[in-house]
Amino acid sequence: MKKVFVFVSLLVAAVMLLTACGPAATPTPIVVPPTAIPPTAVPPPAIGSPEHPIKVLFVPSVDANIIVTGGQIMADALKAATGLTYEVTVPTSYAATIEEVCASPTDTMVFIPALGYAIASQLCGVDVAFKAVRYGFPVYWAVYIVKRDSSFQTLADLQGKTWGYGDQGSTSGYMVPTVELAAAGVTPGAQVQTDGHNQTVTAVYNVEVNFGTVFYSVPLKPDGTVAFTYADYLAGTVTPDMYEMPAEVIPNCAPNEDGKKLLCDGWRVMDARANIRTEAPDVVRKVRILTISQAVPNDTLSFGPEFPADVRAQIETALVAFALTDAWNTSIGCADFYGWTGLAPATDVEYDVVRAMVTATGYKINP
Repeated sequence: MKKVFVFVSLLVAAVMLLTACGPAATPTPIVVPPTAIPPTAVPPPAIGSPEHPIKVLFVPSVDANIIVTGGQIMADALKAATGLTYEVTVPTSYAATIEEVCASPTDTMVFIPALGYAIASQLCGVDVAFKAVRYGFPVYWAVYIVKRDSSFQTLADLQGKTWGYGDQGSTSGYMVPTVELAAAGVTPGAQVQTDGHNQTVTAVYNVEVNFGTVFYSVPLKPDGTVAFTYADYLAGTVTPDMYEMPAEVIPNCAPNEDGKKLLCDGWRVMDARANIRTEAPDVVRKVRILTISQAVPNDTLSFGPEFPADVRAQIETALVAFALTDAWNTSIGCADFYGWTGLAPATDVEYDVVRAMVTATGYKINP
């Protein structure tokens, strides 16, 4: 019996040993989740799409409502020609315009005068495409205006007098007069920033300032031609009396029937005085030209430094075509807007004369 017990015990042990040495149990599989695949990145909206319109900036040199209305006419024409979308904006100042185009270098075009362009090109590489042409003139002037009954006859008479100007970022309103007055040894007294050419004319008209500085364009004769040509100016044959309306027609200066022109027996006023003809129909009878400045390169259409070349080319072609349409005259070609009668290709080097003024004065545009 004892032998049987030993045998059974050995048999059980052997079975247990074989079981322990047998194949291992199949392990529980470890499930590894697949690597998360990020969704495909959505490309940014194309420049000129409704989601990313091209910004069209205009400096606030005249009434902002006129700029917005006329600017939208241009934007609509450009959209019809290019299929692109545009957004018209009038920043609060010349400095703000420069700041905005430099902050948006890839999608901004800007209509900006010579001083603003010269500064913006140095700050961030803004690049000029076109310059304004007004009745055959690729240049314009600053004009010093005073009350017609004042005793002022020369710049020297302005010593210590109150000066009104629109904006320190304005070429004709501020920069050119600053340089010229300094060169003439004239130090104005109080200086009043009026915020625009129209407002400066109004300030002189209301005797809020002794003199003002605004833009000047050559008057038109009754037949629609200019009082003198650019060739006449370059030849030095223009006399000081030719800048103003002929004396005999000044008593008859008044807005025409539809109020769109300031006429003096058929002669048309084209300088900044014409912009307040509705509020002050007798403005030419009350405000006269003292003198005009040296010639200044006309204002520009420029592009942000990283603006896509192919898109820019489309816009340039469309603008040249738009300038030949009647709609142009209700937009930037309107005398109450910027008065461009056309445009011409421009180069950066043309604005070196303005940069020289900036360097000579140490001028810095106010932020």
